Amino acid sequence: MSLKMKNKVIKISPPQFLLLIFLLFIVFGTILLKIPAATHGSISWLDSLFTATSAMTVTGLVVVDTGTAFTIFGQMVILFLIQVGGIGIMTFAVFIFLVLGRKIGLKERLLVGNSLNQTSLGGLIRLVKRILLYSLIIEGIAFIFLTLRWGPMLGWRDAIYAAFFHSISAFNNAGFSIWSDSLSGYVGDPVINIIITLLFIIGGLGFTVLFDLWRTKEFHQLSLHSKLMIKSTIIINLLTMILFFVLEYSNPDTIGSLSLGEKLWASYFQAVTPRTAGFNTLDIGSLQDPTLFFTIFLMFIGAGSASTGGGIKVTTFLAITLAATAYMRGKEDIDISERALSQGTVFRSLAISILSVGIIFLGLFILTISEYGESFIALFFEVVSAFGTVGLSMGITASLSAIGKLVIICIMFIGKLGPLTLAFSIAAPTTKLIRYPKEEILTG
Repeated sequence: MSLKMKNKVIKISPPQFLLLIFLLFIVFGTILLKIPAATHGSISWLDSLFTATSAMTVTGLVVVDTGTAFTIFGQMVILFLIQVGGIGIMTFAVFIFLVLGRKIGLKERLLVGNSLNQTSLGGLIRLVKRILLYSLIIEGIAFIFLTLRWGPMLGWRDAIYAAFFHSISAFNNAGFSIWSDSLSGYVGDPVINIIITLLFIIGGLGFTVLFDLWRTKEFHQLSLHSKLMIKSTIIINLLTMILFFVLEYSNPDTIGSLSLGEKLWASYFQAVTPRTAGFNTLDIGSLQDPTLFFTIFLMFIGAGSASTGGGIKVTTFLAITLAATAYMRGKEDIDISERALSQGTVFRSLAISILSVGIIFLGLFILTISEYGESFIALFFEVVSAFGTVGLSMGITASLSAIGKLVIICIMFIGKLGPLTLAFSIAAPTTKLIRYPKEEILTG
């Protein structure tokens, strides 16, 4: 792939092109959010950039209140960035090409494959069509149910808008809300809890899993990836709900003062939202330290590959865990469900995890300097939330210094694109084919 500049041809790889397009959309969003029609009053360029990046990376961290600082136009800009960022830039690009009747070549397929973490180029165009179709259907169904629920409470006009905004934000795991307290007003509302969580759980499973479920009638016929994602999602969510309920049961600032039913709904919601959703029905800053640390762990793991969520991804964590387990048992092969994971999968998972930890460590180190005096766990929570494109915060985002905001912007950007995509876009290609003799080093 190449770009022509002043009679010079600059060759760029698919990861580099994806990074460039992503940056252009963020710049475009920043400019739109800065114009007077987008805000009530005015916001700084930095806050505009932060908001555009947070929306494009479907993170949900905010430095200004979305519902009061932005006009309807500004909120529509945010929603547009959320939809494009969640479903994928190249997904929309391919859709436009198809509408215009343009042929989708190898270059475009490579870009789509990179943006959706697909290792095979076969069936990519069909995948893109289904992503758009499924997204619109799921968001549309949720929009109808949310409108019916909020209509008698908010009035039909406000209900329609609220349902439209939150259905898109939730499915794309963005966490943006037009209410300053997110969904805290509906902590015990079964309908809102179920609809919103189903949206970001479905979005977080990944489109490949959804398609697999659609065409496969029996669970045992699903691909290994789909089986792992479904089983792990159910197990993690269930165990997290129980743990949250136990840890926060007597905390008067969270669920301690709620009825038993509300405690269960709140525990369920907060158990699933760290998987990059970003919505909250409780004050995150009031959670106890053990709950916060476990939430950080969940945010780091994130959602599924080729999904609207972030994090290192569930299957990445599983691959590393299975590799460690196999080594401790003295096994050479990593077996699961009568299948063996390839060495390449394990190496890729290790690379993603190591790079991710390094990025989080560097970001946290800078913030401990620029935000001196701020709680360490609050900064740690903020950095992991940004990297996992989660959007949960202990309430320090708006008070960050200019340096702190820039750090979080960079981390959100890296977290959305993925550390490997960034590394591949920076690293020079190598054609070295020399193999050296093997030698052991001492480890452990």
